[in-house]
Amino acid sequence: MASQTGAIVQQSLNALMGDSSFLPLVQGQRREQAFQSLAAILSTPNKVHKAFLRIALEDGNVVRIPAFRIQHNDALGPYKGGIRFHESVNEDEVTNLAALMTLKNALHEVPFGGGKGGIVINPRSFSEKELYQICKKYVQYFSDILGPDKDIPAPDMGTGEREMDWMMAEYKSIHPGSPYLGSFTGKSLISGGSLGRREATGKGVYFTFRYMMHDFIRDNIGWLAGSSNPFAKTALAYANKPMSIAVQGFGNVGSVTAMEAYKCSDIRGKVVAVSDRNVTLYNENGLDIPALAEYAAANRGDLPATEDALKESGIAGELLDREAVLYLNVDVLFLAALEDQIHRGNVNDVKAHIIVEGANAPITGEADEILTSQGAIIVPDILANAGGVIVSYFEWLQGRETQFYSEAEVYSQLFAKMQKTMNSILPAYFGDPLSLRQNCFVHAVTKLSSVLYRQGKLY
Repeated sequence: MASQTGAIVQQSLNALMGDSSFLPLVQGQRREQAFQSLAAILSTPNKVHKAFLRIALEDGNVVRIPAFRIQHNDALGPYKGGIRFHESVNEDEVTNLAALMTLKNALHEVPFGGGKGGIVINPRSFSEKELYQICKKYVQYFSDILGPDKDIPAPDMGTGEREMDWMMAEYKSIHPGSPYLGSFTGKSLISGGSLGRREATGKGVYFTFRYMMHDFIRDNIGWLAGSSNPFAKTALAYANKPMSIAVQGFGNVGSVTAMEAYKCSDIRGKVVAVSDRNVTLYNENGLDIPALAEYAAANRGDLPATEDALKESGIAGELLDREAVLYLNVDVLFLAALEDQIHRGNVNDVKAHIIVEGANAPITGEADEILTSQGAIIVPDILANAGGVIVSYFEWLQGRETQFYSEAEVYSQLFAKMQKTMNSILPAYFGDPLSLRQNCFVHAVTKLSSVLYRQGKLY
């Protein structure tokens, strides 16, 4: 587990150690032993699987590509987590993401454990046929550990419904006669996927922000106004006021988040900046997000990155460096790109007072502490970007029942589940000095620890 996640888990355990209402029957030396066991279990994965996929390329060359499947913890249910295609994939990263999945599922009471997969490739460097072979080989190499009741992968960075369809088909061919619809989630509709799955993470990311800054403040304005909590003061300073919004990343998560912000009538937000791997686009009067989404869909996901392309698109905006999105003078910053985007080296240049983590771990531990000490509200990944796994759970259920929900039913259930989580976390967050991330981790660790104790795993 990465040092940041491990440190927060240990802080959560330290807080629970002194809480007499937590595991009240476990006292004295037995309590110390139990908490040492918890620290060991939560900081390490159950299993680490690694393989080198042998792929015959179309040019005749044969390559060996590193691939991982990390199974962190299954106390709450089958392992669950995405498969990432990216050249930066490594064992430590995948292990940390698997641990975050365990905690995320515990926080949102989704009956899954935590897992994660990765293949060390840039998918843009391979043909469609080669990607198909890579997907098939991944399932072949890991077929014994995958399955609807064992470990259920889903899309992540660099993958989507196409790859999940390929993988499910290979799983089906390897396990004839066995249930297969729930072996992978994030599939296309025709292959048993769920309506709303592709948009679920981005919609959930924006929902957490909107619910906190609109619904929760509206319903709790009385006691929030009387609170000396620094985060309550920040929230109230922006409540019912126009807000400028920037979105880093315009992929599956960022583009949907930007569109939700653009359409939202509850919050008077204006999306003034978006970015991708090439460029930041800025317009202080607000960007035309539907037009940008249409342009990106027609250009392999890329935003217009040159003056000629921008002019041809007809979209009004200014071209800036891709990192500029982090440092603009905006009220709200959504981070929907990669890890470690805000760190000790650049945190003092970040001006946004509300930051929402659509990506996994985009803010380092040091940067998080600095921003939090300044009263900035940081909505952490574990809370904000769970929409994907929640709707994956709905897809898994639908596959088992072969009864499918409407898109409206999917979003209704998604928002209800995220609202329930927010209502269990926000009162404590706005009532004590702990960060929202720490509150979420304490809640998740409490759930996991209680289950592990009940299952006899601590002795």
